[in-house]
Amino acid sequence: MGQQTNIRLDPELRAAAEARAKRRGLSLQGYVADLIKSDVHESRAAFEAGAAAFLAAYTDAFEDEVGEDRYPGLPQAPAPRDAA
Repeated sequence: MGQQTNIRLDPELRAAAEARAKRRGLSLQGYVADLIKSDVHESRAAFEAGAAAFLAAYTDAFEDEVGEDRYPGLPQAPAPRDAA
């Protein structure tokens, strides 16, 4: 169960939002929650797409600069010991 959040809307905006909610078969609460979820997911998707494009554009430059050592400056992990 979610937490309650209160918002203030002017009467005209509230009436328009209630009309849209009704057309979608939702309560005003459900309509507002859906709008927020949609906005959050859009923002996340836009960030992920931007990050993927950045990585695709600069992968070669990072490879040239860093090479095989993906974590420069970190100590190398000790070799595993035989279980004998």
